[in-house]
Amino acid sequence: MTRRVTWLGHATALIELGGARLMTDPVLRKRLFHLKRVAPPVEPEHRSRLDAVLISHLHHDHFDRPSLKLLDSSGARLVVPAGAGRLASGRRFASVSELTPGAVIRVADAAVMAVPAVHHGGRVLSRTKVVCLGYVVEADGVRVYFAGDTDVFDGMADLGDLDLALIPVWGWGPSLGSGHLDPERAAEALALLRPRLALPIHWGTLFPRIVPDRRRRLSDPPHELARAATRLAPDVEVRVLAPGEAIDL
Repeated sequence: MTRRVTWLGHATALIELGGARLMTDPVLRKRLFHLKRVAPPVEPEHRSRLDAVLISHLHHDHFDRPSLKLLDSSGARLVVPAGAGRLASGRRFASVSELTPGAVIRVADAAVMAVPAVHHGGRVLSRTKVVCLGYVVEADGVRVYFAGDTDVFDGMADLGDLDLALIPVWGWGPSLGSGHLDPERAAEALALLRPRLALPIHWGTLFPRIVPDRRRRLSDPPHELARAATRLAPDVEVRVLAPGEAIDL
């Protein structure tokens, strides 16, 4: 049975575990407001035959409704934070599940647990206010943590044994606001999480078109994490992938 995680750029990943195909925070368009996708497009085989789509929060670079229309989602479940069901309605999914931290659903033979995240995830120009989530997917004795967007929090140490952590290391611009992980803070998070493997995400995909030199902030953060992890989380192996590459578990 396939046990694989494919990073598709930014916070979008395809988790294949327990017979389920789960996609996180799909952002698939070439343009997102003032942001340009500089990574390769997501291949059709990666966005087909999905069983569930996991949404961490409502920021536009994580919950992009036009991107949801590009998915083969007719038989899939859309999983969102509690309170986001209204915004998620009418998206051509088989069902919508609203979760709070600690809630568990089953998708095929995989258990999907919503876990806390420390981030401000409201929708711009919307009165909808919801909590932010991460997810732990478990099947066949393998546990994968998708952090979404979050700062470090003590509860990371309580998520249990993890085989892989999908950990954000940057964003989409030359600087970061609060509630995000930079490479140093991501290494601190890995020291709490203690996964066997870590995959840096949330970098190298989207960037403002008006910024002339994006090279350093597009390419440096995952390598900065790898260096910081040797000091702060030396038992964690950091794997740096390009969008479209995969880790077999």
